[in-house]
Amino acid sequence: MTNPYAHEHIAPYLTQEQLSERVSKLAAEISADLQPYESTIFICVLNGSFMFYADLLKHIEGPTNTAFLGVSSYEGGTSTTGAVRLTLDLTIDITGRDVIIVEDIVDTGLTMSYLLESLRSRKPRSLKVCTLLHKPARKKIDVPIDYCGFVIEDVFVVGYGLDFNQRYRDLPYIGVMSFDDEQAS
Repeated sequence: MTNPYAHEHIAPYLTQEQLSERVSKLAAEISADLQPYESTIFICVLNGSFMFYADLLKHIEGPTNTAFLGVSSYEGGTSTTGAVRLTLDLTIDITGRDVIIVEDIVDTGLTMSYLLESLRSRKPRSLKVCTLLHKPARKKIDVPIDYCGFVIEDVFVVGYGLDFNQRYRDLPYIGVMSFDDEQAS
Protein backbone atom coordinates (compact mmCIF):
# COMPACT_ATOMS: atom_id res chain seq x y z
CA MET A 1 0.00 0.00 0.00
CA THR A 2 1.35 3.40 -0.90
CA ASN A 3 1.45 6.30 1.50
CA PRO A 4 -1.36 8.73 0.60
CA TYR A 5 0.68 11.50 2.25
CA ALA A 6 3.97 10.69 0.49
CA HIS A 7 4.09 14.15 -1.03
CA GLU A 8 4.02 15.70 2.41
CA HIS A 9 6.97 15.90 4.78
CA ILE A 10 6.51 12.74 6.87
CA ALA A 11 9.46 10.44 7.51
CA PRO A 12 8.86 6.97 8.99
CA TYR A 13 9.76 6.76 12.69
CA LEU A 14 8.07 3.65 14.13
CA THR A 15 6.88 0.94 11.76
CA GLN A 16 3.63 -0.97 11.94
CA GLU A 17 5.62 -4.03 13.00
CA GLN A 18 7.42 -2.17 15.81
CA LEU A 19 4.12 -0.81 17.08
CA SER A 20 2.40 -4.18 16.97
CA GLU A 21 5.24 -5.92 18.80
CA ARG A 22 5.52 -3.30 21.53
CA VAL A 23 1.75 -3.00 22.07
CA SER A 24 1.56 -6.77 22.51
CA LYS A 25 4.36 -6.66 25.10
CA LEU A 26 2.72 -3.75 26.94
CA ALA A 27 -0.54 -5.71 27.10
CA ALA A 28 1.34 -8.66 28.59
CA GLU A 29 2.91 -6.39 31.26
CA ILE A 30 -0.48 -4.91 32.12
CA SER A 31 -2.22 -8.30 32.11
CA ALA A 32 0.33 -9.62 34.61
CA ASP A 33 -0.55 -6.75 36.97
CA LEU A 34 -4.36 -6.98 36.72
CA GLN A 35 -6.45 -8.15 39.65
CA PRO A 36 -7.78 -11.61 38.84
CA TYR A 37 -11.53 -11.81 38.31
CA GLU A 38 -11.99 -8.05 38.60
CA SER A 39 -12.77 -5.87 35.65
CA THR A 40 -10.27 -3.05 35.17
CA ILE A 41 -11.56 0.11 33.53
CA PHE A 42 -9.38 1.19 30.61
CA ILE A 43 -9.96 4.86 29.75
CA CYS A 44 -9.14 5.89 26.19
CA VAL A 45 -8.05 9.51 25.95
CA LEU A 46 -9.59 10.76 22.73
CA ASN A 47 -8.84 11.41 20.02
CA GLY A 48 -5.21 10.41 19.58
CA SER A 49 -5.24 7.16 21.56
CA PHE A 50 -8.02 5.31 19.78
CA MET A 51 -5.84 3.10 17.54
CA PHE A 52 -3.37 2.27 20.32
CA TYR A 53 -6.26 1.64 22.75
CA ALA A 54 -8.05 -0.76 20.40
CA ASP A 55 -4.87 -2.73 19.67
CA LEU A 56 -3.88 -2.83 23.35
CA LEU A 57 -7.24 -4.14 24.54
CA LYS A 58 -7.17 -6.94 21.95
CA HIS A 59 -4.18 -8.38 23.82
CA ILE A 60 -5.27 -7.84 27.45
CA GLU A 61 -5.85 -11.09 29.30
CA GLY A 62 -8.63 -10.69 31.80
CA PRO A 63 -11.89 -8.83 32.13
CA THR A 64 -11.95 -5.21 31.04
CA ASN A 65 -14.38 -2.32 30.90
CA THR A 66 -13.99 0.40 28.30
CA ALA A 67 -14.47 4.10 28.84
CA PHE A 68 -13.70 7.21 26.83
CA LEU A 69 -12.61 10.67 27.84
CA GLY A 70 -11.85 13.61 25.58
CA VAL A 71 -9.37 16.37 26.32
CA SER A 72 -7.72 19.02 24.24
CA SER A 73 -4.60 21.09 24.77
CA TYR A 74 -3.57 21.59 21.14
CA GLU A 75 -5.48 24.09 19.07
CA GLY A 76 -4.20 23.35 15.58
CA GLY A 77 -0.52 23.98 16.25
CA THR A 78 2.44 21.78 17.01
CA SER A 79 2.75 22.52 20.72
CA THR A 80 0.34 22.55 23.60
CA THR A 81 -1.45 25.75 24.50
CA GLY A 82 -0.98 24.85 28.17
CA ALA A 83 -4.72 25.11 28.75
CA VAL A 84 -6.33 21.69 29.03
CA ARG A 85 -10.06 21.40 28.50
CA LEU A 86 -12.40 18.46 28.85
CA THR A 87 -14.25 17.75 25.59
CA LEU A 88 -15.95 14.49 26.64
CA ASP A 89 -16.51 13.21 30.17
CA LEU A 90 -16.76 9.63 31.40
CA THR A 91 -20.16 8.00 31.35
CA ILE A 92 -19.31 5.42 34.02
CA ASP A 93 -18.55 5.63 37.73
CA ILE A 94 -14.93 4.77 38.60
CA THR A 95 -15.33 4.98 42.38
CA GLY A 96 -13.53 2.07 44.04
CA ARG A 97 -12.41 0.62 40.69
CA ASP A 98 -8.99 -0.11 39.19
CA VAL A 99 -8.41 2.34 36.34
CA ILE A 100 -5.77 2.58 33.63
CA ILE A 101 -5.57 5.75 31.54
CA VAL A 102 -4.48 4.94 27.97
CA GLU A 103 -2.83 7.95 26.32
CA ASP A 104 -1.11 8.40 22.97
CA ILE A 105 1.74 10.66 24.13
CA VAL A 106 2.98 12.25 27.33
CA ASP A 107 5.23 15.19 26.64
CA THR A 108 4.80 18.29 28.83
CA GLY A 109 2.82 16.35 31.42
CA LEU A 110 0.19 19.11 31.58
CA THR A 111 -2.65 17.04 30.10
CA MET A 112 -1.82 13.96 32.14
CA SER A 113 -1.51 15.99 35.34
CA TYR A 114 -4.96 17.45 34.67
CA LEU A 115 -6.42 13.99 34.00
CA LEU A 116 -4.84 12.42 37.08
CA GLU A 117 -6.13 15.21 39.33
CA SER A 118 -9.61 15.02 37.82
CA LEU A 119 -9.83 11.23 38.01
CA ARG A 120 -8.34 10.97 41.53
CA SER A 121 -11.17 13.20 42.77
CA ARG A 122 -13.57 10.45 41.65
CA LYS A 123 -11.91 8.06 44.12
CA PRO A 124 -10.81 5.04 42.07
CA ARG A 125 -9.16 2.20 44.00
CA SER A 126 -6.09 2.51 41.78
CA LEU A 127 -5.11 4.79 38.93
CA LYS A 128 -2.32 4.00 36.48
CA VAL A 129 -1.02 5.55 33.27
CA CYS A 130 -0.21 3.71 30.05
CA THR A 131 1.23 5.80 27.24
CA LEU A 132 2.36 4.73 23.82
CA LEU A 133 4.92 7.52 23.56
CA HIS A 134 6.86 9.53 26.12
CA LYS A 135 8.77 12.65 25.06
CA PRO A 136 10.76 13.68 28.16
CA ALA A 137 12.52 16.59 26.40
CA ARG A 138 9.25 18.57 26.61
CA LYS A 139 8.49 17.79 30.27
CA LYS A 140 7.13 20.67 32.36
CA ILE A 141 5.40 18.59 35.04
CA ASP A 142 6.57 15.22 36.30
CA VAL A 143 3.78 12.65 36.06
CA PRO A 144 3.90 8.94 36.87
CA ILE A 145 3.98 6.61 33.87
CA ASP A 146 3.33 3.00 34.79
CA TYR A 147 3.50 1.53 31.28
CA CYS A 148 5.38 3.13 28.38
CA GLY A 149 5.64 1.95 24.81
CA PHE A 150 8.48 4.10 23.48
CA VAL A 151 10.58 7.00 24.72
CA ILE A 152 11.02 9.31 21.74
CA GLU A 153 13.13 12.27 20.75
CA ASP A 154 11.81 15.83 20.60
CA VAL A 155 10.14 15.45 17.21
CA PHE A 156 6.57 16.09 16.04
CA VAL A 157 4.95 12.73 15.31
CA VAL A 158 1.79 11.80 13.44
CA GLY A 159 0.04 8.58 12.52
CA TYR A 160 -1.43 5.64 14.43
CA GLY A 161 -4.03 8.01 15.89
CA LEU A 162 -1.81 11.06 16.35
CA ASP A 163 -2.66 14.04 14.19
CA PHE A 164 -1.74 17.44 12.89
CA ASN A 165 -4.85 19.58 12.31
CA GLN A 166 -7.00 16.40 12.40
CA ARG A 167 -5.01 14.78 9.58
CA TYR A 168 -2.72 11.71 9.45
CA ARG A 169 -4.49 9.71 12.21
CA ASP A 170 -5.12 6.98 9.63
CA LEU A 171 -1.46 6.21 8.98
CA PRO A 172 -0.71 2.66 10.22
CA TYR A 173 2.76 3.73 11.42
CA ILE A 174 4.20 6.72 13.26
CA GLY A 175 6.07 9.28 11.23
CA VAL A 176 7.98 12.45 11.97
CA MET A 177 6.49 15.49 10.35
CA SER A 178 8.74 18.28 9.21
CA PHE A 179 7.40 21.74 8.59
CA ASP A 180 7.98 24.73 6.45
CA ASP A 181 7.91 27.79 8.69
CA GLU A 182 4.46 28.81 7.36
CA GLN A 183 2.88 25.38 7.89
CA ALA A 184 3.78 25.09 11.59
CA SER A 185 2.18 28.36 12.69
